[in-house]
Amino acid sequence: MKNVLIIGANGQVGKIITTKMKASDDFSPTALFRKEKQKEFFQEHDVNYRIVDLEEKIDSLAEAMEGMDAVVFSAGSGGKTGYDKTLTIDLDGAVKSMEAARKAGVKRFVIISALLADNRDFWAKSGIKPYYIAKHYADQILKESGLDYTILRPGRLFNKAGTGEITITDPAAQEGVPREDVADTVLEVLRQDNAAGKTIEFNEGNTPIEEIISKV
Repeated sequence: MKNVLIIGANGQVGKIITTKMKASDDFSPTALFRKEKQKEFFQEHDVNYRIVDLEEKIDSLAEAMEGMDAVVFSAGSGGKTGYDKTLTIDLDGAVKSMEAARKAGVKRFVIISALLADNRDFWAKSGIKPYYIAKHYADQILKESGLDYTILRPGRLFNKAGTGEITITDPAAQEGVPREDVADTVLEVLRQDNAAGKTIEFNEGNTPIEEIISKV
């Protein structure tokens, strides 16, 4: 059983990841979030948790990672904050988490990024260019970090029920993907060693997630 720290566990995708890991036989999840008042959900689901703000020192994050086999970075500043928070959370928070993982001796690192995060032409017309810039450079730094990374790049996220199926063939042609399928993809890349060192762009499709990840 793998001990996994989920950073940003109080987010919509983070909560799904955490509860799915708790229900599985493969993982022992620990939720990481920044506010004391957010602990109730995880207490109700009998999930271990650690309270650390991503704007704190790297040592605080590294301490939270002690005993972990993997880290999942699912944090984001959200659409209601300014672009200053996009820099401090989506970019610097991600990079600090990578540095903390190295310090804590945790090699496996999965980050949830964004579809087309390498496409500057798309950024220019997206309306949220700073968000894509943050994701792009966080991904680039992760690739150079020496960690056993997987970068997951889903498209638009939906709150509908997951299908358990995705596509990596021209994913930008699809409208989006359920958050539940993103969470299941996170679990699957942690199950399959071949997913390390890979960047996976995907959206809702018609191929089982397990099959897709086995072939990346």
